Amino acid sequence: MTKECQICGKKPRTGNNVSHANNHTKRRFLPNLRRVRAQLPQGRVQKIKVCARCLRSGAVVKPMASSL
Repeated sequence: MTKECQICGKKPRTGNNVSHANNHTKRRFLPNLRRVRAQLPQGRVQKIKVCARCLRSGAVVKPMASSL
């Protein structure tokens, strides 16, 4: 399972942890991913991994709630 947004393709990036003594060690910046139920363009509902920015911007269409 990859840590990648299925809408925009955002992936982990690399950088450095920097201490007060200015020591640099490698680290990863992971995207803020959420598993949500989304309505795909074909009309079916599926759980996909999307980043928080795609959720906020409205790039993900949520399915209608089923009435019980």
